[in-house]
Amino acid sequence: MKKPTIGIQLYTLRDHIQTAEDFDSTLARLSAMGVTDVQISAIGDIPAPVQKEILDKHGMKVCVTHKPYDRMRNDLDNLIAEHKIIGCDAIGLGAASGDYRGSAEKVRRLIAETDEIGKNMLAQGCTFHYHNHDFEFQRLPDYDGCMMDLLLAETDPEAFHFIPDVAWIHYGGSDPVEVLHRMAGRVKVIHFKDYRRDEAGEKHFVPLGQGVVDLQACYDAACELEIPYIMYEHDNEWPNDDPFLACEQSWQYLCELNEK
Repeated sequence: MKKPTIGIQLYTLRDHIQTAEDFDSTLARLSAMGVTDVQISAIGDIPAPVQKEILDKHGMKVCVTHKPYDRMRNDLDNLIAEHKIIGCDAIGLGAASGDYRGSAEKVRRLIAETDEIGKNMLAQGCTFHYHNHDFEFQRLPDYDGCMMDLLLAETDPEAFHFIPDVAWIHYGGSDPVEVLHRMAGRVKVIHFKDYRRDEAGEKHFVPLGQGVVDLQACYDAACELEIPYIMYEHDNEWPNDDPFLACEQSWQYLCELNEK
């Protein structure tokens, strides 16, 4: 079994990648930790050639991005060109908007649109990737199953790939390992994230290994399925309100997983 490459989803550090100067200093801090691979998401208005220069300066590679759906629909050629500049062939959608969820009819509209987008990406050497939250695992009123069931059943495996988020899968009431196996062959990047519930049952994100998600089982499944990348992501509520501290703690956890 091949071990995945581990890295950091820069959405975790989104407030620190809004300018070229901050992007540079953030990658410097990650490089000092030993990080060599990242996902770009929620970055500021930094031209792709500048991003590439800074990435190369710190020896960083980009495995996937999250980009606005509007650009996929209306500015795809330029979006792909930007990805080729930074050396990334995987373009991700961070979430489906409310217009594309809540009913099978809405989901099928997303499927039809992303099928065209995904095939256009393929023709230009890129691939489309979809990142889940918990709502994909809620039963649809007009379909015998949930949104994820429909996406798995009715999307083209060549044109529609997944970025499974193990914490959101767990929070949505499903088994992340089972879902990973259902997505076999359609995953380049997994998001590792963790959370716990307080006494009132409210969800709180925590650094990896401090919550309720069985990350060891998820890691073992990633190795078994030969999924190339695991990216750590932390949405909010960082320890001491410091996303860099969360990255340091979670990076250490990932390194320990990879060294076993």
